Amino acid sequence: MLPFQIFAALYLLLLLPLLSLCAEDYYKILQLDRSASERDIKRAYRTLSKKFHPDKNPGDETAQKKFVDIAEAYEILSSTSTRKIYDQYGHEGLEQHRQGANGRAHDPFEMFSRFFGGGGHFGHAGGHRKGPDMETRLHLPLQAFYTGREVEFTLEKQQICDTCEGSGSADGKVETCDKCAGHGIIIQKHMLAPGMFQQVQMACDKCGGKGKTIKKPCSVCHGNRVVRKPVSLSATIEPGMAKGARVVFENEADESPDWVAGDLIVILGEKEPELGASDEERTDGTFFRRKGKDLFWKEVLSLREAWMGEWTRNITHLDGHVVELRRKRGEVVQPLAVETVKGEGMPIWHEGHLHEHHDGEEYGNLFVEYAVVLPDQMERGMEKDFFALFEKWRKKNGVDLLKDSGRPNPASSKPTKDEL
Repeated sequence: MLPFQIFAALYLLLLLPLLSLCAEDYYKILQLDRSASERDIKRAYRTLSKKFHPDKNPGDETAQKKFVDIAEAYEILSSTSTRKIYDQYGHEGLEQHRQGANGRAHDPFEMFSRFFGGGGHFGHAGGHRKGPDMETRLHLPLQAFYTGREVEFTLEKQQICDTCEGSGSADGKVETCDKCAGHGIIIQKHMLAPGMFQQVQMACDKCGGKGKTIKKPCSVCHGNRVVRKPVSLSATIEPGMAKGARVVFENEADESPDWVAGDLIVILGEKEPELGASDEERTDGTFFRRKGKDLFWKEVLSLREAWMGEWTRNITHLDGHVVELRRKRGEVVQPLAVETVKGEGMPIWHEGHLHEHHDGEEYGNLFVEYAVVLPDQMERGMEKDFFALFEKWRKKNGVDLLKDSGRPNPASSKPTKDEL
């Protein structure tokens, strides 16, 4: 037997480097580089584990294998000691470390459960209930709704304590409460009258209704198993998204070891218009008003421009392109007139995606309302020349302003001598 044991040991020593060469790099699995921070590793696991979870990819063996690989990569890289071994000695060093520590194989669902809370599955699988959903509001400038962008934001929420991994215990020891026998509730009798008693069910005052007691509470969460701290998230704002649209982050609500985290719902709102600091943000379009897929703009004209024409306006749109407004000489613009500029409104977005070809439309319209500003007063010479010119034109064309107005003439309604 001894020669066989020696042969087996030599075989394993030769096989380990080959396995190390075949194994995929843990950083590559999490789509990270080797300088990634602890925060980057957690963020990558949070995103990828939910994306490739078997509950979301039923029957997809590739996704299931990816889920296992992601859990293994996170387990190694999230620990300072194993990450150091991996960085220095690679997969071969980890295999030797596991053999020396008699380590057991990791459970990807247990890892998922420790990270998100609950039983490692989405929804109500495994008998674990889903926690409450959270709502928050994110206010963005109109330009973000027009062009689309990635928006990072931070909010504070309840998270499972990383130090004790949600146990609440500093040494990992959790004991069953001896008062309620782990049920979390106790029955108390109250005497209402001689010989008459009432039973009342109430939370155990020793364990606080948890059914468990901890002798050495965690120094971070103080035995509460959870902590409140800020977390950074990134939301994708698609071009044309509506005000009030809801962006759902699955399983990103408050965490707890007692439930699967609910969904975080981000409701989009629009900021009041303000000019940005950079040149790219200093656009006229910042002050557009939006209604659905259409945009509205108010343009101011002088009396001469409204009456005589021969003017041009360049409006810088939300993405920087220029919309030209113009009138030829002799083209009159009435006060409060509205001009429709087709295709210069908002991108058309419908049910979470852009309508690339929706009845031939890709964008809404821009409606321009014209306001005409009259001078407060005119110079005497200009007023005299203007009045004389108008009177000359009126007499030549036989224009009677009172008669053309359609209103009754008080002077013509007086009775004549013959009528009297």
